[in-house]
Amino acid sequence: MSNQMVRAQMEEVKGILKKSVADTNDYLNQQSIGAMLLEEGSKDQEYYKLLLKALRRLEVFCDEAYDAVQVILNSETFRKPAAERTLYGIYHQCIMEFFSPKGDIWYEDSRAAYTGKDAIKYHHEPPQSFRTLIVELEKAFQQMREELAYYETDYHTKMVMKEDQRSSS
Repeated sequence: MSNQMVRAQMEEVKGILKKSVADTNDYLNQQSIGAMLLEEGSKDQEYYKLLLKALRRLEVFCDEAYDAVQVILNSETFRKPAAERTLYGIYHQCIMEFFSPKGDIWYEDSRAAYTGKDAIKYHHEPPQSFRTLIVELEKAFQQMREELAYYETDYHTKMVMKEDQRSSS
């Protein structure tokens, strides 16, 4: 992949991460378990705590990824290997955490792409505000996943081949 293409991906991911972090941060700053219990949903306080915990974790990963992207894009010379490593990390940490969070608080319905429905499914009914946020984030994370799918296969294969070459030397 050319430097120009990797740089363009970095720019696109930067914008998505910036908006995702801002939206998530705004939501977390405004929410409390008490407020969530007043909304429509299962009213399962323990589940709501887990939802917020997963959202905080995702926000931290995305914020750190955003910082890493900014450092690479703002450096005097564009370092393609560092950019590719960062995009690979974003795919595996941010995108995978969104679609399959630690603790399996929610999950992705793989058939959703065929049905046109929201891909994120919950074990209990979340508050409407949470569902609205996740639906909005889902669009951005799906776009990022499609854009960075290359790093799931080709980049990983390239790194494994380099490791194999080093070990056989």
